[in-house]
Amino acid sequence: MKTIAKWIAATLLLLTPAAALPQLALPGVGPALPLPDRSLSNITDPLVNPVSGMVDTSVLDRLSKSELRTLLNRLRIDRLNQFLRQNRDYVERDRNGDPAVRGVLIVTGISAASLERAQKEGFEILERNEIEGLDLSYVKFATRLGKQLKSEQKQLQKLAREAEVSADNIYFTSGAAAMPVNASALSSSMLAGGAARSGAMGLIDGGVARHSAISMPVEQRGFAKGAPIASSHGTAIASLVSSSLKANARGLLAADIYGNDPAGGNATAIARALGWMAQRNVPVVAVSLVGPDNALLGRAVRAAQQKGMLVVAAVGNDGPAAPPRYPAAYKGVIGVTGVDHRERALPEAGIATPVDFAAPGAGIKGASPDGSLVPLRGTSFAAPLVAARLLSHYPAPNISKIEAAVTGLIGEAKDLGKKGADKIYGNGLVCGNCGLR
Repeated sequence: MKTIAKWIAATLLLLTPAAALPQLALPGVGPALPLPDRSLSNITDPLVNPVSGMVDTSVLDRLSKSELRTLLNRLRIDRLNQFLRQNRDYVERDRNGDPAVRGVLIVTGISAASLERAQKEGFEILERNEIEGLDLSYVKFATRLGKQLKSEQKQLQKLAREAEVSADNIYFTSGAAAMPVNASALSSSMLAGGAARSGAMGLIDGGVARHSAISMPVEQRGFAKGAPIASSHGTAIASLVSSSLKANARGLLAADIYGNDPAGGNATAIARALGWMAQRNVPVVAVSLVGPDNALLGRAVRAAQQKGMLVVAAVGNDGPAAPPRYPAAYKGVIGVTGVDHRERALPEAGIATPVDFAAPGAGIKGASPDGSLVPLRGTSFAAPLVAARLLSHYPAPNISKIEAAVTGLIGEAKDLGKKGADKIYGNGLVCGNCGLR
């Protein structure tokens, strides 16, 4: 009953104006964190492949909770450090240490007086824009010459106290693979195509390749340099959606927010993608991406919700020590975790982000741009399964029907873990037999 009350509260709020591999990467860069003395030191060799730097996820079940937290936290930190190191010309850390587009600050809700004051202090306006479909405007400023993003963010906030100032944060796919695979070698001719009809499901991810496992029309649009480009992650998720919506001919609207841009997957791209889907009256959108809280993204999610859109997002695979992951952690967003073939929560699934439902996140396969089917693992692949089932209860945007739709999804969920809703499985397992096998 707690969860139903949550959705009633969320509905009232809306009425008020206002990667596809079964392994996790372990880059060899970044600060070394101490490993537990016993189990990890004994299994390090089979755990980490010295050539690929990948972790065999089958080993995760053998770790204690403490060891699991330490390992996955190290993976998360090292992965971010490697990303920043390899893309230093395009990204840098914001004031919270999270990766963001280099030299760019986004401001929402700024007054004319503050805008003028910021310019007098040397902040150059890069862009003034409105996100179509969401009635949301923002201003992009460049950081001043020789200044770091984290200090400039604080300074601009002082100059515009009434506004929300954020970096243009980067969001990563919540599967093991991030960004398109061999994107430079993939052409637009590989992209899945078609025209989605009103009421189609939305997907914000990488581009989707043609594949025999994807039978529905896929209408694609790019929101990054070079996009849309076929990606392994987006293609795998689209195949899961297609297999779950066999009787649904309305299709899929796929927004590629990565393309071949080193700073792709940013908050601006996601917000613009939500605007496109709002224009197309998408009732349910799947977002298998994770990152930090961001003012522009938070406003975009709320604006989309106020138009009746339900956002389903993965809670991430950074383990029990990871901080809350967004957009899943935003109020009213449906957070999804993954379970294995024994209906146990994936040990790498995040728990700080509120979980509403669980779905298969292992023991399933997905389409690959090369035409094959590949094993999948991660909360990334559970989220679209929940989104597809929710679409059957919520075929068109209508705020007054959200409560009934979510209640219907709760009614078909299989209770796991503690009786009733809990922090690990939420309201239980949805679509337990879904997904390609």
